[in-house]
Formats: sequence, structure tokens, C-alpha cells
Amino acid sequence: MSNDYSKDLPISWEEFHSQSHSLGQKLKGMKPWKGIIAVTRGGLIPACLVAQETGLKHIETISIETYSHQEQSSEPKIHYKPELSDEGENWLIIDDLSDTGNTFKIIREMYPKAYYACVYVKPNGADQADTYMEEISQETWIYLPWELESQKFADHLLAS
Repeated sequence: MSNDYSKDLPISWEEFHSQSHSLGQKLKGMKPWKGIIAVTRGGLIPACLVAQETGLKHIETISIETYSHQEQSSEPKIHYKPELSDEGENWLIIDDLSDTGNTFKIIREMYPKAYYACVYVKPNGADQADTYMEEISQETWIYLPWELESQKFADHLLAS
């Protein structure tokens, strides 16, 4: 399934750090959190910053693949998931973006009692996020700082 992305939004490291920091502030003290589950790969950096802000030390990951560049995969692939006996109760699930909401929806089936937070959300994914920092339009493709750095490096190699 192909999406029509007519706008590009590059996000700087400073902006991403600031938004992730604010997300941590928002989540701090809401509940006695048991820990964080970062959705790899995009959720790793915000999860680290949220952990720093909230003081949480227990960080797990879930590896789920629903995208290939700007194409949604027909079948998600779960590469790794933590085994939790409590359906995710008092766990934070952190990702960079809820675009269509599919990733959070799949994870909610595994951990229905977890709390779902992301830095950015689009209208189609907003109902799957319990909290987020910024909403952007559905037709916007976000370029996160690490993606921009990779592109700069690739451009440098091509120019050499």
C-alpha cells in the first residue's frame, strides 16, 4: 500500500531532543512506571531521553517492521518482543511517530494495558497514541535527524 506524501518535514537533532525531553516531562510522575519498551528503531532515541527525564532504568525493546521507506508493509514482521506477564500494565511504549497507528495497534494486542506515547502523531495514528507532543498532517513525510545524517553521508560519498 503506497501513501501519497506531498510534503517533507526535516526534523533537527535540537528539535527532536527538545520534543523528546518534553514528552519525558509530560510522562514523569503520571504513574509508577515499571519501565519503557522502545519500538525499534525509531523509538530508541526518544525512549532513552524519556528514561533520562523520568529516571526509569528498566528499558526493553520490541522490534516490529511495518514500513519499508515510504511504503507500508502488507504483513508486519515481529522480530522480537519482551515477555511480560501483566499485559504491559504500567509500562510505557515509546515510538518516534504514530503515522497510521498500525504499529501501536499491533503492539496493543500484545500489551493492552500499556501506555502508548510518541513524539509525533498524524491524524490517522492519533487514536492509537495515549499521548504525543506534536501532530502533523497525514501527507507529510518526516525525516528524522538520523535519516538526514545518513543522507548527508551518502551524498558525501557520491560526491567523492
